[in-house]
Amino acid sequence: MELVTYYDDYWSDKDDSIDVNRLALIARHVKPNEKVLEVDCSTGVLAKMMQDNGAEVAGTDISNVAVERTRKKGVQAVQVDLDTDTLPFADDTFDAVISDSGVEHLFFSQKAVAECIRVLKPDGRFILNLPNIGHWRYRIWLLFGRFPYIKDSPTDETHLRFFTLYEAKRMCESLGVRVESVDGSASLWVRGFYPSFLRRRVAQNVYTWATHKMPSILARDFILICKKRRNGRQSN
Repeated sequence: MELVTYYDDYWSDKDDSIDVNRLALIARHVKPNEKVLEVDCSTGVLAKMMQDNGAEVAGTDISNVAVERTRKKGVQAVQVDLDTDTLPFADDTFDAVISDSGVEHLFFSQKAVAECIRVLKPDGRFILNLPNIGHWRYRIWLLFGRFPYIKDSPTDETHLRFFTLYEAKRMCESLGVRVESVDGSASLWVRGFYPSFLRRRVAQNVYTWATHKMPSILARDFILICKKRRNGRQSN
């Protein structure tokens, strides 16, 4: 399958509907006047949010359609396939690099993360959002020999790689960043993934609060906030 064509078709058929609560959790770590790169920026919703908050934002995506839709929002963007290409930026360029739900779609996820860190300034922030295959629902399902593929869940059929919080932290630390904090997004709107009672107001509020406290078990997506080491990659 030619993935550029696949994602061009994907974004041609998809609107800008997105989990704005998750995007807000990411955007709050970006400051005005910072130079920011969002890799795999899809149609630029998060990039536009950060730009409207005063950051200088650039984006990349594998899809030409997504890049064009990002540009129409007034955000600079270029087409890059992180499985086969390097980022078209010099080392130590950006104050922050964002990867929001992109790495799991790649064959060579560690290579992509290394590229993100390469273009990040020393002491700059790498913010990585990934679907959580360690979510309690999968722990229970696996216990009973199940592994269902569910749209918009960590086992969405577009995902090629699966991550727990523990393994994502190990990957980031091995590539030269220090994980400084972790957050989680519940995404209780995902049908077929959560029991319906969790969408009731009180249960939703309690579960969302708990997700920030225990993202490795409760979050559909975990968010790593990392800082690039000045002395480069950690030795193993």
